[in-house]
Amino acid sequence: MYRGKKVVVVMPAYNAAKTLRQTYAEVCEEAIADRIILVDDHSHDETVAVARTLPGVQVYEHEKNTGYGGNQKTCYRLALAAGADIVVMLHPDYQYTPRLLPAMVSMIANGLHPCVLASRILGGYALQGGMPLWKYIANRWLTLVENGLLGAKLSEYHTGYRAFSREVLECFDWSGNSDDFVFDNEMLAQIVWHGFSIGEVSCPTKYFADASSINFRRSVRYGFGCLATGLRFRLSRMGIIKSRLFFPARGVAR
Repeated sequence: MYRGKKVVVVMPAYNAAKTLRQTYAEVCEEAIADRIILVDDHSHDETVAVARTLPGVQVYEHEKNTGYGGNQKTCYRLALAAGADIVVMLHPDYQYTPRLLPAMVSMIANGLHPCVLASRILGGYALQGGMPLWKYIANRWLTLVENGLLGAKLSEYHTGYRAFSREVLECFDWSGNSDDFVFDNEMLAQIVWHGFSIGEVSCPTKYFADASSINFRRSVRYGFGCLATGLRFRLSRMGIIKSRLFFPARGVAR
């Protein structure tokens, strides 16, 4: 518990056997998570076997691969069912440090922001941590365009380390969002649409052989998906189209 709020850390896992123990150990060191839920998306390695050896970890297995977005949907459903007041999504590949958990949770619990992102861009950590230059350039360009379309001022939209209040996760229907990587982007656009503020903390990151990363082809598809989401947001806000992502008709400032 943190200030009377139940904190649940969810880990959408896929082939994370080599990095899971280290991620778990640092989560436990921070002593802020009331529960850890790992959802395995039909991995081909020993992720589930390793997870079952970790004390206090609730393990859920998908019978087939549902995609990154599909994995997160299960994570959030299980966290809400467990009574979470604050849900932190953390990749178990150790690319993002669990040591930021207290900072992210405190921003939500203290009423500063109902959504918090761990940004690789703030502080210049992306390139220092080994992010490929082409990914960095694409990240910066997409973020610039998306800020313009959504009317926001985020340093990046593409981090895989984010925290939500229960209010955010119950405010709109994300079950119909993409099962692929663009799920992340759709979620942020919906959060902005409904008038929630988004906070950011600077996050060191690591790129190494065992860290998960999508290839160039899927990155291109993801990029076009982000642009499509931003465009639908803008056209919906202008009343030109109606989109299932952005309902009701207008967000409410919070």
